[in-house]
Formats: sequence, structure tokens, C-alpha cells
Amino acid sequence: MRGHVGLSAAGASLRRLLGGLDLARGDHTETVFLAGSGRSGTTWLSGLVNHDSGYRQVFEPFHPGKVEDFRGFGSKQYLRPGDRREEFLEPARKAVTGQLRSGWTDRGGALVARRRLVKDIRANLLLGWLAENFPGMPIVLLMRHPCAVVSSRLALGWRDNLDEAMGQGDLVEDHLLPVEERIRAARDPFERHLFLWCIDNHVPLRQFSPGAIHLCFYENLVLDPEPELRRLFAFVGRDFDDGVLGKLGRPSLTSRWGERPSVDGWRSRVSGERLEGAVEVLGLFGLDRVYGAGPMPDTAGALDLMGAETRG
Repeated sequence: MRGHVGLSAAGASLRRLLGGLDLARGDHTETVFLAGSGRSGTTWLSGLVNHDSGYRQVFEPFHPGKVEDFRGFGSKQYLRPGDRREEFLEPARKAVTGQLRSGWTDRGGALVARRRLVKDIRANLLLGWLAENFPGMPIVLLMRHPCAVVSSRLALGWRDNLDEAMGQGDLVEDHLLPVEERIRAARDPFERHLFLWCIDNHVPLRQFSPGAIHLCFYENLVLDPEPELRRLFAFVGRDFDDGVLGKLGRPSLTSRWGERPSVDGWRSRVSGERLEGAVEVLGLFGLDRVYGAGPMPDTAGALDLMGAETRG
């Protein structure tokens, strides 16, 4: 038994040191890219997708403060899909083709892997650009009620980077002109984080038609996980394994004080007046068709919003 524990510890140490042996290095189509706003449950979901350590795990490579290759990226970077600048393409290529090695990103997974899972909370505004430049790579967008996301960020003392987002002329011109004045007038921390959530989800929903990326909803994963996970696994091209269901109740390593997944825990932290104001802000983007005063998403509403950029 001791030998088995020692061997497991040695394997974990080796994974941490080397990030796993990547047999599909150079092929971005062997990467699953999981994106979502910070505090939306991406770490938890990545653990479910990789519950059997079948993927090499690449943790948040687009973090400019942690990964040297991404120093030239902003923390809320937007790039137009047709942008071909190598200063951005080269580091992204390294991340999605298995060539990036970093003490921050190499978080284990398979010791010997043929596929990799990239998880990032800073890439929502890059998804259209990634899809254009790395075609055939499955992209998953996780959404969670904005009040849950915002209240969690504020409880952790997160500062917003709304000014950085609004300082990008291309982003404002392409997606935010109708609401620019209202966003720039925001001063309240809750509202500023709420606008960030709206931008984070408004942009990819406009850029992709239904089916081009996979939408996954945190609340559905909590309350009715099996069909949600079956759809997700089918999209990324792996067989569904009942073993994942045993991992559902476990909090992620980044959860707040070990909180277990919950659909409406945020309600005690958000007043009725605050909620009413949040729904009004969501309506500015049409996102009130996805989330409203209740805790559950309207998946049909999200699908209806998709592809607005390509439609016109």
C-alpha cells in the first residue's frame, strides 16, 4: 500500500513538473477550450470534463500577469476574428497546440496525453478570434447567473477591469456602441462587474451561430447534470462515463471557502432592488432573455441571441 501511495505521489510530482507528455503536440484540434467569466464555475467544470485525468490540463494560459508568453495581452483582451498579428497568434498557438510550458499553466491531468483541456477566464472576448485562427478546435462557453458571479467576485474583493475593456476601440465599435454611454457612467462596484459579465457573454453570443460552440449552463449542471454533461461530452468528442457523476458534489480548488455548487446561494447576498436593477442592465444587451430575476437560465433565449453579428 505504501508503495502504491509513493508511486502515485511520484506520478503527481512528475505531472506537476513536466505538465504531462503531450502526444498530440502541434495539433490544436486535439484541444478542448473551456471559457467562462471568472467565478462562473470553469474550474469545477474542467474537473468534471477531466474527471478521469484523460486530458493534459492547461490552466488559464491567457493570464498576462502569470505567463510570460502572454505579457502582451490585456487582462480583458479583445481581438477581431480576422486579426493575424503574430504577436498574439504565437503565444495562443503555443497554448492550444501543447507547446506552452509554465509553472502556472501546467496543472496536471494525464501523465501521457493525446488530448488537452485549456481552461481560461480571460478569453471570452477572444473566442471568435480563436475559432477563426484555430478552426476545428471545440470551444465550450460556460454561463452562470450574473448575480451569482458578481456577488462572488465582490465577496472575494475582486477589482473590476471595466476601464481596460472600454479602452479598446475595436471592442466598443464592434459590439458596445449602443450601450457605451451607460457603461462609462457606471460607478457602483456591483454594476461595473455586472457590465463586465454582460460584455463577456454578449460578445461570444453575437459571434457564434448555434452549434458553432457549445453553451453550457452552470445551473443545469447543478440541478440536472447528466443530460448537460452528455451533451457536452458529445460535443467535445468523448464518451460519457458515469464516473463523472460521482465528482459533481465536490467543490473546486478555487471555490469560496470550499462551497459546494449551488444554484441560488447568491439570493441572500443580492437585494430585491439590486436584482431589479441587474435585470434592467441585462436588458440593455438582450441578455434578460437568458437570465432574469429567477435563478435558472432560458437556454432557448440564449440560442435566439446567437449569431447576431453574422446575421447582420
